[in-house]
Amino acid sequence: MLAVQLEKSIPVGINDSQLLQQLQETSFNGFYLEVLKKATPFNDEEIAHWLNINVKTFRTYKKPNQELNIGLREHVLSLLSLMKHGKKLFGTSQNFKQWLMAENFFLDGKAPVDFLQTITGIRFIDEKLTAMEFGDNI
Repeated sequence: MLAVQLEKSIPVGINDSQLLQQLQETSFNGFYLEVLKKATPFNDEEIAHWLNINVKTFRTYKKPNQELNIGLREHVLSLLSLMKHGKKLFGTSQNFKQWLMAENFFLDGKAPVDFLQTITGIRFIDEKLTAMEFGDNI
């Protein structure tokens, strides 16, 4: 129940102001990583890779009382917003995963998932999703 409320509170295509507000007003703990895990069809190893941490650290951070550092919080919020946007556009998390994993001509042959290790990369992919909503072929 709390996971659903948390996921609903994160906007699709989160902008900088919304992101800063969430970071300042919300207490972050490992529960956010659990929500991210449940919001995606990806495994712990893949998510840990995006967050630039090892799997053991990721699993440690998933503990409810574990406080997350500010950089990790920002990354998790950005990923949650992106996953929400992708699911909205593609209909299911699995369909979105297929798009994320596929090499893309418009991304110089890279898969969109290759961009998720940085906030800038997440924003870039989110902009591509928005473009697709308005008819761009990507």
